[in-house]
Amino acid sequence: MDALQIIASATQIVSGMVGAVAALEHASRNLDEAPKRIQNLEEFVCELESLSRRIKQKHVYKLHNPQLDHQIQSLNALVERLHPKLGKARRVLSKSKVKNLAKVVWSSMAGDPLGKVVNSIRDDLNWWLESQKLAQNVEKAIESTAQAVPAQLKVKTEQGYPVSSKCRYVRNLLEQEEAHRVILIVGLSGIGKSCLARQVASDPPQRFVGGAVELGFGQWCSRAACNGSKSEYQKRLARKMCKFLVQIGFWKKIKDEYSVDLDFICCLFQEALFGKSILIVLDDVWEQDIVERFAKLYDNDCKYVVTTRNEAVFEITEAEKVELSKDDIMQISKAVLLYHSLLTEEELPVVADSLLERCGHHPLTVAVMGKALRKETRAEKWEKAMTNLSTFATCAPGPVSYVNEKEAENTLTIFGSFEFSLDAMPEDSRKLFIALAALSWVEPVPEACVEAVWSVIGLDGLFTLIVCKLVEGSLLMKTETDPLYSVHDMVALYLDSKTNDSIQLLLKESRPEETAFISPWLLIFGKENVKTSSEQSIVHFLSAEEKHAVITLKAIVEALMASKSISELEASRVSFSSILGPRIADMISTGSENLIAASAEAITNIFSKSDYCNYFPSLEVMGTINKLASILENRDDPMIETNISIVLAKLAEFGSPETVDKVLQSFPFNRMAALLSPNAEEWHESMFTILMSLTKAGKSKAVERMFDSEIDKSLLKILENGSEVAQHHALVILKTFYELGGPQENGSLRPTNLNLLPWQVRLRLETFVMSDRSVNSSLKPQSFEDLIYKVVDGDNKQVLQALQDLIPIIEKAGELSIRDMILKSPLIRRLAELLQKGHSGESSMKSQSAFLLMKLACSGGEPCIKKFLEFDIIPELVKMMQYSIAELQDAAYTALHQMFSGSGRVLILNRILQTGLLETMAQSLESKSMKTREVNMHCLFDIVELGNKACLEQMFSLQIVEKLVKLENASGGSGEILVGFLKGMDKCKHLSVAERRVMKQQVTRKTRAAIKGHKFESHILGTLDAFVSDGSKSGSSGSGNSRARK
Repeated sequence: MDALQIIASATQIVSGMVGAVAALEHASRNLDEAPKRIQNLEEFVCELESLSRRIKQKHVYKLHNPQLDHQIQSLNALVERLHPKLGKARRVLSKSKVKNLAKVVWSSMAGDPLGKVVNSIRDDLNWWLESQKLAQNVEKAIESTAQAVPAQLKVKTEQGYPVSSKCRYVRNLLEQEEAHRVILIVGLSGIGKSCLARQVASDPPQRFVGGAVELGFGQWCSRAACNGSKSEYQKRLARKMCKFLVQIGFWKKIKDEYSVDLDFICCLFQEALFGKSILIVLDDVWEQDIVERFAKLYDNDCKYVVTTRNEAVFEITEAEKVELSKDDIMQISKAVLLYHSLLTEEELPVVADSLLERCGHHPLTVAVMGKALRKETRAEKWEKAMTNLSTFATCAPGPVSYVNEKEAENTLTIFGSFEFSLDAMPEDSRKLFIALAALSWVEPVPEACVEAVWSVIGLDGLFTLIVCKLVEGSLLMKTETDPLYSVHDMVALYLDSKTNDSIQLLLKESRPEETAFISPWLLIFGKENVKTSSEQSIVHFLSAEEKHAVITLKAIVEALMASKSISELEASRVSFSSILGPRIADMISTGSENLIAASAEAITNIFSKSDYCNYFPSLEVMGTINKLASILENRDDPMIETNISIVLAKLAEFGSPETVDKVLQSFPFNRMAALLSPNAEEWHESMFTILMSLTKAGKSKAVERMFDSEIDKSLLKILENGSEVAQHHALVILKTFYELGGPQENGSLRPTNLNLLPWQVRLRLETFVMSDRSVNSSLKPQSFEDLIYKVVDGDNKQVLQALQDLIPIIEKAGELSIRDMILKSPLIRRLAELLQKGHSGESSMKSQSAFLLMKLACSGGEPCIKKFLEFDIIPELVKMMQYSIAELQDAAYTALHQMFSGSGRVLILNRILQTGLLETMAQSLESKSMKTREVNMHCLFDIVELGNKACLEQMFSLQIVEKLVKLENASGGSGEILVGFLKGMDKCKHLSVAERRVMKQQVTRKTRAAIKGHKFESHILGTLDAFVSDGSKSGSSGSGNSRARK
């Protein structure tokens, strides 16, 4: 229930209470009725209290707005006034009964105590209703206020880091008008600078009405990390600053086309922060110009809290410097130790103070040592820990990155605490931690990658237990909602010193099978210097022993599927394609069946259209077609069959006419029918890809071969018994068969068996089968002109009748002469006018117009759609879905739904994306009308089915997944709404297998974050996970094979 519904409910309750007060007054002459009436009023008050709590929870980040807060507090004031008066009414009633004065006292309300209470309650209720002006406007008033108020930005504080006096000092500086705009927090590494900044930002001074936001930079975003390259540094900085624009809501998503132009991004910052009052935390800054770019922005009331450990940044003159010293952190170090050791102050050994002193009271060191000594109360263990810390600090490796001299001792102490923590762990955990030094920790690393590293050095099945030890020891951090790991910047610095040890462990000392497996993972997720070695290893293994080549190819697919986003997937795909593409011809032409099968799997997951065009011509002249076809004849493994069939089909799609004929002649169509069985659903996606590629390449020749092999019969069985997604793909292919002029006399689709199919299938296929439903092709032009005259100039009744009479003509718009006649007439313009909300016609006229437009789009195709776009019919239909009349909403959605199936669907989609209609539908998911939410949700599902990567990423940026989660919560939490969104992805033909899987993972991550803590969380996530795992069976069938190398 949203805020509008809550206030509407409050209004209804208060109105009901007015009636209850009247009933109490009527019960004044019968004391037996009065207690019941008072009880009813008390129940009303309890409901109001509950509603008030829900409002606060709903808009917790917007209560800083005075107007919104005042409106909500009015409910609380009403409740507070009613409670004592209802109590007084009960006491008066009790006294009246005791004294038996009913007939006397209740004979007249004048001067009667209970009557006075009743009147007072009535006045309070009327006061509240009047204060909201009119009951029907209460919702609108509060919602308009809430929508106009931007959500206050929040920064999450660190757990186990108590509020210090320095925190209060920084907050006081921020409240002073005359203080500098930049507050620079300086101090040794690990001393708690970032924790202090987050502590301040988690509860910013009230002057920052926009809240607070944090932007982390790190050493990765420095000139030293870019080897002095100015262009690379600016590129990295621009990328970070683009992220900030998304954080504050100025952008919906990072725009890659702008992420390389730093000067342009800085200009956008001026616009984005104009008039804003936000506390901005710039964490771990390594370059002075980063702070200066923010500080020089004008016409805003923002202030900046900057943390740094680079002396060059200290020299900023226009900044208030706040040094975090040992004296400051001594105030909180014991509290940090208690939190991480899980001990009370009474349980803490006396030697703990000495340990804190040896740790320098640094929060990071104290936290690591506290976790290593978790629940340990024996003093001798603490004394040993202190001795070991000194030993480890002496022996710890110095950092390989720049650290100023003042930090040298401090850094070694922190590194010593890491060594101590590792020493207390099992050997497997220590080994895994060192191996992780090969990874880049600039961004969080997927759990699948960490597990892949473990599989090289440890035993299967122990990963969860081993990595848990690293998390408990504060050496790794796992995100709450996603299977991702990150590290503290000091841990990353420590791991930098272990990079060579990690390379030695993973790439040089491991067995060839293990190196072949881990190299693709390191190419994607490794440090820059590690990527170079990994690429060399991949190239070597692809040309070496076939067993190692197969392992490498399978690992490439696994690593690719672990991508966190589409942009990361695309970057990884390009890298692998550049390595694999030039070698694919030799691997397929000279390799064994196992190598060819692994190559085919890699090709289907990695190659794009341009890759097929660039690398497949070399396969045409090397006898590849016959070799692939012979493997298909002798293989019974569905995974291998589908992958090799896809390669053959793509050879035909992107090959010469001679190649097409050769593929069609050698392709084993008879073996495809079994994989199209309704029981073989996990292979359907691959089979549909194969059939579409062959149909595009061979056209009517391919269709004839498929009819001969009775593939159309298999597709019909899917239409009868298959899943919703499978039915969709089967329908698309059958339509393609008949659009290409496949011989109907040889096909299985007849008017008789058409009636056996689901109604939505019949609707989309009937134009290809029911040829007798046409009108006479010798239609007299005069009769059409008469109907158009009535539609344009007739009264409402004549218009409706003419629209009905036009249906048989419009159904024949596929014929060129009739379509031209329609397009040259004013029919489409008039239908557009009838759709307009302000038209004086009835609802039936609008719905009938929508129906005719739907028929015209289905039969007339793209020429008619282009005409629709001229008269802005698509925006009118989207507006119609927002009406409050269910009949019109259904008519508008049905029209758009059918248009999405027609030949001009891409034009419609582009218009929707270009004119902001997608945003309109996304906003309507939060409408108070259930019908409005329903039709817009289904229309968005259609767009998912029709769209592409860019379209889906725009949907993600509009938070459509999060809005669908809210609908799930409101509808009982079955998970079916989110599954419907995923089904749209499965139906989308513009996504590759890898892109589809990565986007499903994004949906799952967004859902986990949005639903965390909700009562339906486990059920919704269970439904979602079950659907995702079922849909990825075929794509993951070979995923464990590369790990079977041991």
